[in-house]
Amino acid sequence: MAAYQNIFTRVQIRGPMHTVPLKRGNEDRFGKPFFSHLLGRFGDPQVGPLYIGRVGIASVACGAIAIVIIGLNMAASVGFSPTRFVHELPWLALEPPPPQYGLHFPPLAQGGWWLMAGFFLTTSILLWWVRMYRRARALGLGTHTPWAFASAIWLYLVLGFIRPILMGSFAEAPPFGVFPHLDWTASFSVRYGNLFYNPFHMLSIAFLYGSAVLFAMHGATVLATTRYGAEREVEQIVDRGTAFERGGLFWRWTMGFNATAESIHRWAWWFAVLVTLTGGIGILLTGTVVDNWFIWGVKHGIAPDYPYSFVPGGVQDPSLTWHGYTGATP
Repeated sequence: MAAYQNIFTRVQIRGPMHTVPLKRGNEDRFGKPFFSHLLGRFGDPQVGPLYIGRVGIASVACGAIAIVIIGLNMAASVGFSPTRFVHELPWLALEPPPPQYGLHFPPLAQGGWWLMAGFFLTTSILLWWVRMYRRARALGLGTHTPWAFASAIWLYLVLGFIRPILMGSFAEAPPFGVFPHLDWTASFSVRYGNLFYNPFHMLSIAFLYGSAVLFAMHGATVLATTRYGAEREVEQIVDRGTAFERGGLFWRWTMGFNATAESIHRWAWWFAVLVTLTGGIGILLTGTVVDNWFIWGVKHGIAPDYPYSFVPGGVQDPSLTWHGYTGATP
């Protein structure tokens, strides 16, 4: 075994297989576990056994139904041509109902399929949350992971369910699709006066970039001090050893302050959770409380109040002036 590991190398454990911890009742796992060298380069090399359970089966089934509905509608939009489907997939979409239907169930071709796909997809996501929570409790873990996932679910529900209901129309929700979803985001921002002036959007982006910085700093610190046993983070939380002593010394020298082996994970957890939590609040307020974020920003001193330039005798439209032409009648 190598004495020192860095970002380019990794020790792959080949001990006894982990099988069924804390087995309860009929909670049988299935699949024969095996080792994967390729996966071991990125994480634990053991694959399986897998536990699905009734909630997991229901979640996967609902998710599969949603994907089939979306996929068939996208395929229908290109005449069920496999070549066009693959070539145009990033641009294909399943659109929500038009505004005239409000919150009523429209014909299938006018957004009804979108509502059905959204129902099954939302059910799948919520069931998966239940599965995560139950697995954490069954293994004696804290429930930090499912509650972090709940923050992402909050943003999802705000976009596709809560805000459209408050606005009185499912037409306010985004479509299913890659580029159409991005186009919806751009038009949404323009329609409501630029989301960049939304203070909760500002917070969301700050926590997003902050999460990237915190995870990068922590991961780099652990890798840099692996030769001193930094990968045994749980041990060094309660009995700080030379690895985190040196890591802490580095950050105190660099920026005057350092997190502990435990608090860095709390910092990172909160930063990640607050990305979608604050983002969802910002989306929820858009159109329901604030109609134009730029005007709101001008009123509260966030955005500059640009002077109106096009006044009589003021700045002339440059498109009316070329080769001496000034718009006057010859």
